[in-house]
Amino acid sequence: MREKVETALNGIKPRLQADGGDVELVDVSEDGIVKVKLVGACGSCPMAQMTLKMGIERHLKENVPEVKEVVAV
Repeated sequence: MREKVETALNGIKPRLQADGGDVELVDVSEDGIVKVKLVGACGSCPMAQMTLKMGIERHLKENVPEVKEVVAV
């Protein structure tokens, strides 16, 4: 599942990078919890939580149905 998540993240990274941010995959658990680290502009952005849930999590769930939740670490 980790490879599927990495591939899906690569699909959303250009949008984050266009705004000076990025996302790094930290861990994928067996129960479908994906841990990521928001870096660059995303790390200090006041909209980071919305980007995480409405952007990254939604994209991952659409592309990797096994994903249950995405959390920032």
